Amino acid sequence: MLLILLVIFVALVFTYINGFHDTANSIATVVSTKVLTPRQAIVLAAVSNLVGAFFGTAVAATIASGLVDAQVATMPVLCCALVAAIVWSLVTWWFGLPSSSSHALVGGLCGAVLAASDNRWSSIIWSVPGKEHWWQGKGILWKVIVPMITSPIAGFVIGFLFMGLLYFLLRNWRPVTVNRVFGKLQLLSASYMGFAHGTNDAQKTMGIITLALVVATKSGLLVSAPHWLQTPEGTPEGYLAPVAWVITHLPAWLQFGYQPPALDPKAQFIPVWITVLCALTMCAGTAAGGWRIIKTIGHKMVKLHPVHGFAAEATGATVLFTAASFGMPVSTTHAITTSIMGVGCAKGFNALKLNVVERILWAWVLTLPASAIVAYALVALARLFGWL
Repeated sequence: MLLILLVIFVALVFTYINGFHDTANSIATVVSTKVLTPRQAIVLAAVSNLVGAFFGTAVAATIASGLVDAQVATMPVLCCALVAAIVWSLVTWWFGLPSSSSHALVGGLCGAVLAASDNRWSSIIWSVPGKEHWWQGKGILWKVIVPMITSPIAGFVIGFLFMGLLYFLLRNWRPVTVNRVFGKLQLLSASYMGFAHGTNDAQKTMGIITLALVVATKSGLLVSAPHWLQTPEGTPEGYLAPVAWVITHLPAWLQFGYQPPALDPKAQFIPVWITVLCALTMCAGTAAGGWRIIKTIGHKMVKLHPVHGFAAEATGATVLFTAASFGMPVSTTHAITTSIMGVGCAKGFNALKLNVVERILWAWVLTLPASAIVAYALVALARLFGWL
């Protein structure tokens, strides 16, 4: 019982950190163009993140059932995975590098499961091809690796083309008019970016908590837990304990801890109480802000005006929202950063500060293996002390 609560707590800590880490990515452009102050941008991002978290659970279902063997992902293993992701996110935040919390979580999950299974690589679901289309496939290859490559490319190319189109359409506009119009339009694009961030990033922790409850149900850890945390698998509703019976008749968002079994284990249902909890936690983390990363993306990489910020945010948000609809846990960082790069290159390739771009790219390359190694080491350490 304590292990379950510990996993939920650590998962929420990760969500909080993800809030102030990745929120910086989503609001960097609107701050750097001076359309909003940092405080105003953070409030806007917090609200739009909260709303976005309630739209769809495809990404959460992927994390809960599509990446690793649930039988290996025990409570201590999930804790190690989450701690590794938290450590990497904090290290990159300290240095102002916009690394991917998403890939840190996936890397931590894979490294922890690999260590717990005694290096059994089959404990990681690598590839399950889609029956009709490639994007319907499951596993690390289709849901993580392919989007990790395609989403930054899409962000760069679409950002470049979109900005080029805006340059063509606005070629006869006065600069003052462009700044005034797109200063207002950027409020919409910034809201769209925050919304898309919520649809993707908040769901990752939802998936982890759901995975923890599924594992706990299968292993019998919930037998001695309060009825409101138990999964009444195979139990007729009329024979449920009084507390559990009451909870099943409450509105879905109040059914805290109630985890009904999935009809299809490969498409795990995400309870609404988990969605609410993760959405509010990310909203709180968002309110904490992340000025270090805002400076790197919005000020150091390329000089932005409102029209550039609008193009970058609209592009990055579209990439994120599209990926979330397919259940792909892509990186907010990658989407918005490459969109800014594409927009910057539309101004001229010399507009980009390549030394900053190089630091960002190294952080991206190292995130998956670094978080996996940390998680692997944590599991090995836990075994050494007899915690596993």
